[in-house]
Amino acid sequence: MLGTVLGGNPMRLFAVLAAAVLLFTASAQAQQPRRAPAPVGISAFYGEWRGSGISESNISTNFRLTARDLDVTVKPDGEGFVISWTTVQRQSGDPNNPTAERKATTIRFVPSGRAGIWKEVDARDPLASDRYAWAAIHGQTLTVQSLAIRDDGGYDMQVYDRTLEPTGMKLDFTAFSDGSQRRTARGRLVKVAQ
Repeated sequence: MLGTVLGGNPMRLFAVLAAAVLLFTASAQAQQPRRAPAPVGISAFYGEWRGSGISESNISTNFRLTARDLDVTVKPDGEGFVISWTTVQRQSGDPNNPTAERKATTIRFVPSGRAGIWKEVDARDPLASDRYAWAAIHGQTLTVQSLAIRDDGGYDMQVYDRTLEPTGMKLDFTAFSDGSQRRTARGRLVKVAQ
């Protein structure tokens, strides 16, 4: 029947069958779930990373979108690790010529006793207006979170997700006040040194 429809040409029949097999194979592959990259350990993040990003603020009218320069260093520290990051922000002053402000943070982490979770070495009391920070790895993402309780009883929380990708590291940052998102930043970094 198919041979009759195709005019009895065996090459046409072969071409139609080959196309059908390719379509079936492509369809079957598309339906298979993509495998997530294997989880990594903290050593995969070691090194010096540099890049840039864009910050978006929900609380500023003159500086809703601003550029940032990003530097991150992760290195071993005894049984744990130390992470340092510097951000050059441009979110104050004259909107046409913003003032560059450099902010630097360094946190040392040690194992918490729970697999894949680290606690800040000098864990502080958030009720004393100090930061309380912890870190965890999920898949290819190192997440550092910090919590501080303000004098008015409200809280501020910052979440840094640093995800390893074939081309480097992706940063997703979110700052919350009392559960409401007030600022986000997205960036890309490349490894410049071990």
